[in-house]
Amino acid sequence: MLFDLDNTLLNRDEAVDRLFFKLLKLCYGDVDHTIKNEMRQQFKVYDGKYFGQRDKTDVVASFFEEFPPQNGMPKQAIQDFWNHHFPQCFAVHQDTITIIHRIKQQVKVGIITNGSVERQKAKIAYTNLDRCFDMVIISEEVGWSKPDKRIFEMALKRLDVNPEDTLFVGDDLEKDIDGCQQANIKGVWFNPSMRKNDTAIQPFAEIHSLESLVSYVT
Repeated sequence: MLFDLDNTLLNRDEAVDRLFFKLLKLCYGDVDHTIKNEMRQQFKVYDGKYFGQRDKTDVVASFFEEFPPQNGMPKQAIQDFWNHHFPQCFAVHQDTITIIHRIKQQVKVGIITNGSVERQKAKIAYTNLDRCFDMVIISEEVGWSKPDKRIFEMALKRLDVNPEDTLFVGDDLEKDIDGCQQANIKGVWFNPSMRKNDTAIQPFAEIHSLESLVSYVT
C-alpha cells in the first residue's frame, strides 16, 4: 500500500495555519483579531496560488505587499524561513501511526510525494513517519513527479511488488489517482471533506478516513 504525504498522511492545511502564526509573531506586532483572520485567509490564498513551486519566496513576498510588516524580511531570507519553519509546523495524528502499523503487519508500505527533498524529508523525519515506512520516494530526488506513471513504477520496483496487488492512497484525483491508475495501480481517493468528483477520473475506491484502509488488508 502506497501513500501520498501532504493532506493524506499529514494535514498540510493545519501546518500552513501554524506557519502563518509564526510569521505573524516574527514580523507583525499586535494585530486586531478581525484583521488577523483576514490576513490568515489571504496567506492561505497565496500559498494555494504558488502551491507546487519549490521556491516559496512569492508566497510571503506577495503577502508582505498586501500587509506591510513592522519587521520585514529580506527576500533572500524568505526561502530559509520557509524551509526551516514549515516542516516543524506538521504534526501526525497518533491514529494515523496506529493505522499504518496495522497495515504494515500485512503488506509493504511506502510514500510517494511531490516536493523538494529538503522540506519533504524534514516533514517525514519531524513527524517520525520515516520509522513507519519501507520506502519513501520524493519527486525532486528521482526526477519524476506525480502524475507521471514512472514514479509509481519506480515504487513498485523498489518494493518488488506487482501493480495489481498494490493500492495507492491520495487526496488529489489528478496527481494521485489518475497517476497511479496509469501505472495499473488501484487508486483509493482519500476524501475526508467529501468533495464532489467533478472529473472523469474514477478511483478504485473512495474513503473518508484512513481507518477504512484496514479492511483492505485484513
